[in-house]
Amino acid sequence: MRIVIAEDSVLLRAGLTRLLTDGGHEVVAAVGDADSLLEVVERLRPDLAVVDVRMPPTHTDDGLRAAVAIRREWPETAILVLSQYVEEQYASELLSDAPGGIGYLLKDRIADVTEFEDAIRRVGSGATVLDPEVVAQILARSRRRDPLARLSPRETEVLGLMAEGRSNSAIASALVVSDGAVEKHVTNIFSKLDLPPTDGDHRRVLAVLRWLES
Repeated sequence: MRIVIAEDSVLLRAGLTRLLTDGGHEVVAAVGDADSLLEVVERLRPDLAVVDVRMPPTHTDDGLRAAVAIRREWPETAILVLSQYVEEQYASELLSDAPGGIGYLLKDRIADVTEFEDAIRRVGSGATVLDPEVVAQILARSRRRDPLARLSPRETEVLGLMAEGRSNSAIASALVVSDGAVEKHVTNIFSKLDLPPTDGDHRRVLAVLRWLES
């Protein structure tokens, strides 16, 4: 494959170049900042870009934002992101923009040369390769954004019936359970949706609003 490397560490950039060259790939450019990455991808149209997350000019998430831009502008270029940490927001955006040819690995994985070479091959062939820690954090973020994911199937069913305007007794009849069982489910729903009892708010209405928003 024709590969571009974007890594601000001179030593790591040289090491990656050597590793990929020894693996039979052609490193067509090796740059140290996000702006240069965008320029060489536009000019050379590589098969794959290996991108560090934290690069100049700001040393925050410039590399990852550049990777998102590459997938939007030149989707034929596969992307393998390397990071010291998981940047959840942009990782999710990167994955949602393109269903394949995407990889996101923590830099610790580079120490395993065989695993890294396998990731290069798989991403270059159109697969998605994610570090297990990346998957775990993205799923955790998704759960935090969707409080309904915390509900059990029965609690979700009860909340759906609440959204239809049914009373606890009507819900009990519909589900063929006791009124006490419904009351327990409703209490659990309020707890899991972080709706403590207050004087000014109607928790039942607020719970239904959460349901509608989801």
